[in-house]
Formats: sequence, C-alpha cells, structure tokens
Amino acid sequence: MSPFPREDYRELKRYHFDRTPVALDLSDNTNQWGTHPAALEVLRRADDDALARYPDLYADNLRAAAAARAGVAEECIATGCGSDDVLDCTYRASGGGSGDFVSIAAPTFSMATPLARMNGMRARLTPWAEALDDPERLLSGDPALVYVCRPNNPTGHVAPRAWIDALLDAAGENGPLVLLDEAYVDFGGDPLATHAAEHPRLLVSRTLSKAFGLAGLRVGYAVAAPPTVLEVEKARGPYKVGRLSAQAGAAALADEEGWVSRTVAECVANRARAEETLAARGLEPLPSSANFILFRAPSGDGPRDALAIRARGVAVRPFPGDMPDGGDALRLTVAPWPLVERFFEALDAYTAER
Repeated sequence: MSPFPREDYRELKRYHFDRTPVALDLSDNTNQWGTHPAALEVLRRADDDALARYPDLYADNLRAAAAARAGVAEECIATGCGSDDVLDCTYRASGGGSGDFVSIAAPTFSMATPLARMNGMRARLTPWAEALDDPERLLSGDPALVYVCRPNNPTGHVAPRAWIDALLDAAGENGPLVLLDEAYVDFGGDPLATHAAEHPRLLVSRTLSKAFGLAGLRVGYAVAAPPTVLEVEKARGPYKVGRLSAQAGAAALADEEGWVSRTVAECVANRARAEETLAARGLEPLPSSANFILFRAPSGDGPRDALAIRARGVAVRPFPGDMPDGGDALRLTVAPWPLVERFFEALDAYTAER
C-alpha cells in the first residue's frame, strides 16, 4: 500500500513564525502605509453577488489590469492567490519526478525551499556569493527549475541585469525555467516583466502584498511567454482568486491617483534614513532595494535580540547566519518615520541595558 503522507513529505513542517500580537509589527514586509484606497472602495461597494457567485475562472479583470501595469499582452499573465500560489504552480509545472530538484540562490525567501518538497522535488542551495561569481553554478546537475529572488529577501540586494542575461543565455532554449521573484521590485531594481513576456525560459512573479497593501486579500500574478503561462495555469486550476480580491487588485494596479508611487517614494526615502541611522549605531545595514533592511544583530544572537526588542513593543524578524560573514541579522520593515522612530527607541532601550 502507498504510504500517507508520502515519504519525502514527512520531513515538512507547518510554516511557523511568531505572530503573537505586538504593539508595532515591523517584521513581515507588508505595507505600513495601509491599503490602496481604490481597493478599499471596491470592498465598500461590494454587493451580494460578489460573495454568492463564483469568480471568473482565471480572474480576467485582474489579468487585464496586470497586463496594462506590466506593459505586456494579457496572454502573458497568469494570476494567483498571492505570489506564493504563482510560485507553487510554477514549481508544480516544472518537476516532481524522481531526482528532480530546484536550484536556489540563497539565503532567500523562506518558502523557496519547502515549495520544492511540497511538489515532490529537492532544493539545492547555492550561496549568493558563488552564484554571482558564476551564474552557471545554478544550472549544474540539470535542475528542473531555477529560483532567484530580485530584489532578494532578506538581503535586499539586486542581482545585476547582465547576470540575469548570462544565466538565461547559459540555460539556453532547452534548459530549466528561471523563476524570477519580483515581490519587491516596486521599491527598486530594474523590472524584467517585459523581458519575461518575450523569453521562453523566464517567468517573473509579482505580488500586491507589498507596495499595493493587499496582503490580506492574497493577490499575485506572473508574467511569461504565453506557452509558459498556459502550463502554469494548468497547474493552478480555476477559481483561485476571489471575486473581490480580483476586483480590488485590478483597481489598485490601475493606481489612477498615484497612491503607490507616493508611498513608495516615502518608503525609499525612509529606507535611506534608517540605513544611515543603523550605520551610525555600528549595525552594518546591507544596502537594500526593497521595503526592508537587513542589519547585524546587536548582540550577535538574532533570535535573542528580536525577542528583547519585541518585549519593548516592536517586532522585527531574526535571520540567524544571514549576514555576509555568517553572523546573525535582524530585518526591519520600513514604515512611516514615526513608526521607525519607535523601533529605534526600543532598540536603544535594549542595547542600553545589555
């Protein structure tokens, strides 16, 4: 008899991160300026049909808005229940046979590795320094898929465009698909969506959880050549994006009043200011092109430091071993400056008592 669960699945754990309520949560990279006003208006106007009827099979209104935003044809867009859903479907369409693996530049997004196991594959991690030195290292051993986060979470760095081109050239026409996770691209980093629409071996994933403030609605999409989109949608299945989520997402993507551009500009300015403030405290922030900053843990023990700062009312996320030299780090979500000041007050109170 076949075992349940399958053998390679048993090692998986439920996703866990401390979400205990705290006065100020700057740990999850959601939009600290709130939700896009146009999306809120869609929710306020909702009628019975928005909940009582099935949504479009493939969220066509969201697809059209995403295509307009990315500057590509609608057939180059796949939609999903958050970009995690897009990633999951792309993994599933790429492999799952015995010996298949996903090649990942690490450290990176925490779900990149478990998604491989969920879909019957292994994850092979290549340190970013090695991958940047030679992108072909991500292709060795014939991976089923290559995952690259750009800007990268949690470090905030952006792999150069020339490096991406070299990776795609090395993959060639018959190599693995390169999945480029652009969850944070609105905050900086040379978007490649238009390139993805024209390239048979590139898929770019996007989310509305960050710059657009829709994390609670779970809205994401991918940009790729139409044949690639078709395969991802076959893995996705119908009705994945709720009617209200699709309508709110489409309204936010249109951004007719420029809310996203204004809040992103303020976030980028505050990011630079926070980097300077962290550097003045000797905490070595890494240059970031996202809406967060990774910096050295004050005591060298990231989990302990995060708990101590949380005890003072502010949540940041620890990343043990993720500084370039292997030291522990903390990640701060950038927010309106009064909220960032509250973080520095908690940080300073903690370090003063050490």
